[in-house]
Amino acid sequence: MTSSTQTPVLIVGGGIGGLTAALCLRARGHEVTVLERAEALREVGAGLQISPNGLRVLDALGLGDRLRAVGLRGQAVVLRDFRAGAQVLRLDLSGQPDASAYHFLHRADLIDLLADAAQARGVSLRLGQAVAEVIPGTPARMTLRGGEALDARLILGADGVKSTVRPVLNGARDPDFTGQVAWRAVVPNAVDHPPEAWVHMGPGRHLVSYPLRGGRSVNLVAVEERSAWAAEGWNHVDDPANLRAAFGRFGGAARALIEAVEAPGLWGLFRHPVAARWHGPGVAILGDAAHPTLPFLAQGANLALEDAWALAAAYDPGAADQGLGRYQSWRRDRAARVIAAANGNAWKYHLRNPVIRRAAHLGLRVAGGLAPGRMLAQFDWLYGYDVTRLG
Repeated sequence: MTSSTQTPVLIVGGGIGGLTAALCLRARGHEVTVLERAEALREVGAGLQISPNGLRVLDALGLGDRLRAVGLRGQAVVLRDFRAGAQVLRLDLSGQPDASAYHFLHRADLIDLLADAAQARGVSLRLGQAVAEVIPGTPARMTLRGGEALDARLILGADGVKSTVRPVLNGARDPDFTGQVAWRAVVPNAVDHPPEAWVHMGPGRHLVSYPLRGGRSVNLVAVEERSAWAAEGWNHVDDPANLRAAFGRFGGAARALIEAVEAPGLWGLFRHPVAARWHGPGVAILGDAAHPTLPFLAQGANLALEDAWALAAAYDPGAADQGLGRYQSWRRDRAARVIAAANGNAWKYHLRNPVIRRAAHLGLRVAGGLAPGRMLAQFDWLYGYDVTRLG
């Protein structure tokens, strides 16, 4: 080790969860340093959706108006048949109590917003910092790849699905492949895509699309069931011909959007268990490090925002174990419920038997026409949740 210094809170990972946790902890008077492995907060990933439960955290931090300025307000969720894009079900968000709280935006725009606010409020951000080891204790200790050692009252792992901190608390475990892969891309909005989330549903696959950045571009996530898998991660660039072949039977706007893809990212979808332990002496985890979720409910970013607020509300340096235990008790069951709901969505989108698919789509059309409010009310437990009432 070349040196050893101490700071009250060290956060591993400069993503949405890490930066939001830094802001929440800083608002409560803690000294916070965020260590990010990348050399720069580059434009990685693609689009994401912020729903009312996540936006409440940003509003409480005084960042809601900035989010609204860079995001695009979502007006509806529309389920469509894959062949020509015929509408199956439209869930209109405009009549909801939180109608202005559904937003589509690029991940990089949210990262920029959070990073700017964090630095303006006194959070230290260190880039190019790769973590080699984390040792729980009082204080906890972190060693960086270059040999530097850092001690802290709290080391917080917000370092995603391949977390360095999670195995310290839970041991290493290989995830289970779901039998699904996903392509992700951003394309020009050449189909006049309205501010709606579209889900084109087909046998063994589906395509999600929604506009970004003032409607100039469209975010795509295309999911296919198959036995051959791709490694986890966002940095595997695939030949767009493979995507077009997998979705060759899709028509209408879906076909036009897929034809516009030039260099899609491809990754395998894996199921990880919700972590059994979210904290130990001087160490805790949040976001995907604690509970990775499949992208079928658009809640990954929102859960990270919720976690960040809850952790800061619960954390007490004078009684750290009790506070972190309270954080886990607040969050674990809710995260597990959201993840279970996301897991259950894929099969609904992927019905292969044409008779069953037609019957299911007819049922959705009828239910949506007769009782649209009831269709939306089934998500009240998700979108109506307000984590900012904690603490």
